[in-house]
Amino acid sequence: MSEWEDVGVDLSGIGKRLMQLDLKGRRAVVTGASLGIGAATVRLLADMGAEVEFCARTKDAVEGLVASQPEAEGHIYGHVADMGDRDSVETFLGEVSGRGEVSILVNNVGASPSRNFQYMTDEEWSQLHELNLMSAVRCTRHFLPGMRSQKWGRIVMIASGAAKYPGAALVDYAATKAAMVATGKALAGKYGRDGVLVNSVLPGLIHTAMWDRAAGEVAEASGSSAEEVLANNSKSVPVGRYGTAEEVANVIAFLCTDAASYVNGAAIDVDGGQGGHI
Repeated sequence: MSEWEDVGVDLSGIGKRLMQLDLKGRRAVVTGASLGIGAATVRLLADMGAEVEFCARTKDAVEGLVASQPEAEGHIYGHVADMGDRDSVETFLGEVSGRGEVSILVNNVGASPSRNFQYMTDEEWSQLHELNLMSAVRCTRHFLPGMRSQKWGRIVMIASGAAKYPGAALVDYAATKAAMVATGKALAGKYGRDGVLVNSVLPGLIHTAMWDRAAGEVAEASGSSAEEVLANNSKSVPVGRYGTAEEVANVIAFLCTDAASYVNGAAIDVDGGQGGHI
């Protein structure tokens, strides 16, 4: 008996006041999870007890992530899929659904090529639109009916700070990410009453392979080093550094839990305070 019980304090309801972050019994899907935010999200959701299905474009990437966490609470299943190809997406979705209903979807896959607007072709615009936006549309459309029937679902769109603060070098990327945020907001208003919550996460400067590649390109053009470019970019972040994939995954995972039961239609910046809007 505790000292509180000894003086007549009722502790029977105290557990209800704790955040419920357990995902045991949930099935989750994460797209584009070979590296970075996607891989970190797969590992964290599995650690929280979810059964996680993910995809990547190469067999080596799939096998590497599955093997990286053999002691996770939840099982991890990997699939080889090109989310920019409609037929490949449909095959992936069929394989996942064959194992049961899905209650969590993280639309993470995406690419961010740096290129000159003046010289971009219609095909380049269409290809990025297919990969970044239409993959999210197709996955959401596929899993949404099951979530509605269960009266519980979580859909997280992994957008980007570029959706709010677009730059000319990533104009098509920013356009697709802004469209993801708008799609998520619209669906949140439509399906929240069914217990399906839809939110967007907008990472800022996160130290991933994408930013390493971009820093390398800038360094080559300017005659500096990639490390110098990264350090200079960090000066614009109030916390003084790039974020990590795990820090973004923490926010994503929270949105997938019962603790986030009143968060719907939000676009959450994970940018160290870099965004200047109110």
